[in-house]
Amino acid sequence: MAISYKKLWKLLIDKDMKKKDLEQAAGISHYTIGKLNRGDNVTTEVLAKICIALGCTMDDIMEIIPDHTDKITEE
Repeated sequence: MAISYKKLWKLLIDKDMKKKDLEQAAGISHYTIGKLNRGDNVTTEVLAKICIALGCTMDDIMEIIPDHTDKITEE
């Protein structure tokens, strides 16, 4: 399973914000922005800070992309 933050980058464009603006507004580090760029895992605390700063929900900034091996089996 992978995490995509494409929604976050689109939202920043819509709000005419740069990643540096997000760092300041949410109180997160440049290192954390780098992790988001790479699609790495970040804490829910970081995601919550971003959502509060942007006035949105987690569904607005990220999505889970299941692998083809991530299947739910029915029994």
